[in-house]
Amino acid sequence: MADKTALRDAATVIVVRDGTDGPRVLMGQRGAKAAFMPNKFVFPGGAVDAGDAQVPLAATLSAVCRNRLEEDAAPGTAAGLAAAAIRELWEETGQILGLPGDWPFPPPADWQGFAATGHVPDAQALQFVFRAITPPGRPRRFDARFFLLRAEALASDPDSFDGACDELSHLQWISLNDVRNFDLPFITEVVLAEVAARLHDSNPPSSVPFFRDDNEESLFLRLRGRPPSSAE
Repeated sequence: MADKTALRDAATVIVVRDGTDGPRVLMGQRGAKAAFMPNKFVFPGGAVDAGDAQVPLAATLSAVCRNRLEEDAAPGTAAGLAAAAIRELWEETGQILGLPGDWPFPPPADWQGFAATGHVPDAQALQFVFRAITPPGRPRRFDARFFLLRAEALASDPDSFDGACDELSHLQWISLNDVRNFDLPFITEVVLAEVAARLHDSNPPSSVPFFRDDNEESLFLRLRGRPPSSAE
């Protein structure tokens, strides 16, 4: 039996759109019986599945984002994280980040619903902006990478959640002016502060915050990654 407390790679997507009251982020509420962060309002996201790294991408992450994601990870990790971000966004909200097209091979079971929409996942618009590791002693532990995504990149109606599973309830676009009135995990509040500071800059950040808490001390590091080669 798999150890559910073992550290797992995970991807989270912060989808942002403009509203009459300023920027809004897409969030939903986890169930009261969820083992991880029950009742909390969170961004869509979850663990990387074994087959995510083999999923075809219509377009890949930028070289800057890929290099930072793989700063201290195995080569190929970035592709799996990007695919997981797109899959979790689809599963939990019904939103499609992809381009119209046919898959070159039958999709894995957990990608069949996405593929049935007639789209191939597209990672180009994802911007890696934050990394955090769940502290020891929690019922689930994740090495989570957070991706910022503008809603304009979606291939679906941002106001329709008809394709969503039931993992998140009360899916909604929440104004950044009001979001702290919701029941948020601590790390979500930290990430929101970082996102708010980046909303008017379309360029990748010069470095990515990396928050880790090992119960003895909390560390805020910065991920810079290797410079992209001329071929990238």
